[in-house]
Amino acid sequence: MLTAVEYLGSVGVGVTVPRVFRADDGNIYVVKLQSNPMGAKVLVNEYIACWFGERMELCFPPSDLIQIEEQVLKKNKSLRATGLRAKIHFASQYIPSNKYVVRTNLSKASNKSAMAGVMLFDHMFHNIDRTKNRKNLLVRLQDSAYVLYAIDNSHLFVRGRWNIKTLEKLAEKIVVNRRRAYGWLLTYFFTSGDFSPYAARVREIKKEDLVQLVESIPQEWLPKIEERDALFNYMLRRCQMVDQIVLRLCQSIPDVNRRTHFY
Repeated sequence: MLTAVEYLGSVGVGVTVPRVFRADDGNIYVVKLQSNPMGAKVLVNEYIACWFGERMELCFPPSDLIQIEEQVLKKNKSLRATGLRAKIHFASQYIPSNKYVVRTNLSKASNKSAMAGVMLFDHMFHNIDRTKNRKNLLVRLQDSAYVLYAIDNSHLFVRGRWNIKTLEKLAEKIVVNRRRAYGWLLTYFFTSGDFSPYAARVREIKKEDLVQLVESIPQEWLPKIEERDALFNYMLRRCQMVDQIVLRLCQSIPDVNRRTHFY
């Protein structure tokens, strides 16, 4: 777990009103607070994404839990005014010198195939906000190459504010998102093989792994046992459906008369 040592200000955008802190590892993080307007389940969503991101090897920024100490709050009147308390929050490492993904810089990215894993994850968890909000896909010049990053997983389960009925309703659904960057990637760049390594990593996830994941969610974020059980059941079912989800995505990849140029 990280510890916030310095408050650097507000991000200035986003419905969750994220804040920027420097942590005890020296890095700068975008932090979503328990008291954000969408509620603590947003932090649960981010935590789940972090866990799956590590196991699927997705191009998500490094993330972790973060504790904001009393001494940091005491130094910042603006923070105290928000009613923020010294609790556990969620931090994602800030990606500097980035640009939003558009058609032209997407074609230059060196890790376009990595987006197949992000796309698979988003379809497992019904995250349409990755393309609905163009600010959730970034590209950055890094070591002489353009690199894609996927950020902000607050809107899993369509709107982020889920409940037991929402999870039960979404568990069996597969709705392919062809909006913006996802449509471009499916039409012009991806082959079915791009999804294979990510699907294989999902198949390696065991029931016991998901049990441990749910148990590790901070109690203050998700106090109700029945909601934890529903979340576990949802994730188990979606992992079981991974090949079906991949098949539906691959049906959007042209197999004839595919254009070879992307403008």
